[in-house]
Amino acid sequence: MCELRKAEIEELSEAMRLIEGARAFLKSQGIDQWQGSYPDEDCIRRDMENSRAFFLTDGGEIAGYLCVDFAGEPAYEKIEGAWRDDGPYAVIHRLAMDGAHRGRGLAGAAFALAESLCRERGVHSIRVDTGLENARMQHILKKSGYELCGTIWYEGGARMAFQKNF
Repeated sequence: MCELRKAEIEELSEAMRLIEGARAFLKSQGIDQWQGSYPDEDCIRRDMENSRAFFLTDGGEIAGYLCVDFAGEPAYEKIEGAWRDDGPYAVIHRLAMDGAHRGRGLAGAAFALAESLCRERGVHSIRVDTGLENARMQHILKKSGYELCGTIWYEGGARMAFQKNF
């Protein structure tokens, strides 16, 4: 059974192991996303310090890491396209699956559990972005019911922006 649980600061090295594994996987797929310093240890530490860092567990074993942020995302203020609405939303960033768990549909489970977390907090919308070349994540998002809303930009370039209301 999959669950989301808060990632604690003492587990920073475990979160970084997942991030580095995902970085290597993206590189092996020819995807430029995460090939610079982002996300680095300071970024993940801030996630943990701000209670937005979560582990996806499967049968008690850590299977993935993600950030669920309820404070919004400044980069989402300008979009080429349109968000589905202007209501409150959470943002999912930095989804990283353990290689041993990849390909088992657990990323979709992580999104579903994040939706439950949002509902508990009275938020009924999630926004997420991914690299233009990250077809695997785009597929996972669409399969999970997220709609492509347009393009947003970070310093590293353009990203496809998705939203799901529930």
